Amino acid sequence: MDTIFNPLVGGLLIGLTTTVYLLSTGKVIGISGILAQLLFSKARLLPLLFIAGLIIGGSAYGVLTEQTVAMPETRSPLLLILSGLLVGYGTRLGSGCTSGHGVCGIARLSPRSIVATLIFMTTAIITVAFLH
Repeated sequence: MDTIFNPLVGGLLIGLTTTVYLLSTGKVIGISGILAQLLFSKARLLPLLFIAGLIIGGSAYGVLTEQTVAMPETRSPLLLILSGLLVGYGTRLGSGCTSGHGVCGIARLSPRSIVATLIFMTTAIITVAFLH
């Protein structure tokens, strides 16, 4: 039951959050955009509160439900830094990340977001198949 219930509730909460964010700010939610606002704009309060909510909410859920997540095997720090830089550059180049394009863009039937998400997912599947 947990294998169906948790993703269902999580998906509903993500949908509710994106709707509330859109109605309250008039902006489409996307983590890369929010992080860019936090780092490079003068209006930092809203993105700071949003990211703090993500961290606190996820941590609180883990503590309250006593769920643990298996840690992945250790990778090279240089590889992780390089990967993070490529993801950051890619999200800026693609005008959004998986959350912005995948959650909000597809819900708005944006052709650009549908194509971007298909490319994200295809690349992820190929990468996992290649590495495992």
